[in-house]
Amino acid sequence: MRRTATAGVLLLLGPLLAGCGGGDDQQAKLSAPPLPVEQLYNNGMDALEANRYAIAVEQFSSVEENYPYSQWASRAQLMLGYTQYLQNHYDEAIATLDRYLQLHPSGPDTPYATYLRALCYYEQIEDVQRDQKITVQAMDALRQVADRYPGTPYAQDARLKVDLCRDHLAGHEMVIGRWYEDQHLYAAAMGRYQRVVQDFQTTNHVPEALERLVEVYLRLGLRTEAERNAAVLGYNYPGSVWYEDAYRALYQDKLVSLPPPPSPTRPGFFSRAWHAVF
Repeated sequence: MRRTATAGVLLLLGPLLAGCGGGDDQQAKLSAPPLPVEQLYNNGMDALEANRYAIAVEQFSSVEENYPYSQWASRAQLMLGYTQYLQNHYDEAIATLDRYLQLHPSGPDTPYATYLRALCYYEQIEDVQRDQKITVQAMDALRQVADRYPGTPYAQDARLKVDLCRDHLAGHEMVIGRWYEDQHLYAAAMGRYQRVVQDFQTTNHVPEALERLVEVYLRLGLRTEAERNAAVLGYNYPGSVWYEDAYRALYQDKLVSLPPPPSPTRPGFFSRAWHAVF
């Protein structure tokens, strides 16, 4: 989206007018006519290419303010949002892009504007131990890109990032579930682990969630439920360390007769042992 400016030299100061005092100079600057729209836009592009973001924001904003009905105004608005994004001023960028999308719901650059807006949410995602409201917002915004513009490169990247958001949300559920389990709040922990299994089936947190469900059910004395979750784990993830831990827990609880082999495990043992029992 970074377009090379076609002409113009960045003018940071207005004409220096002769006067008898600083107040007259300031008044002259305020009353001076704006630069031509092409020059303002190109000044903004030059500043953007030079990573002088504050100046770029000033120039693009000036295009909007002084030439709101020109063909340059929509370009400047989009580039303003992009510049704010590069500054990590995400809230400002989202507000600018929302205005752009309201004015241009079906323009040629609308897919990119929608994608850039989603990135503003996505890049604010924090680690799994923090509140995940922004992750949900990012996932919703990314889904809009994928659903509305399925044939674009933006949609392909958006779908990948949606999967990463889902994995992040599942990780957050696991953090909370482990904390509840450590506090012996087994019912609360079970709810978190079950949500990972049911709502985030394609994430890499499912094997651990199933194994921890086996742990919780055994501690609660719900042996049938422990066996059922271990069977699901063994069927879908027979080579995982979580399957080995679940099998070991069942053996210690005398729910299976074959002992687990010593580490390192022999490939295929758990799969054969599990199917022999179930």
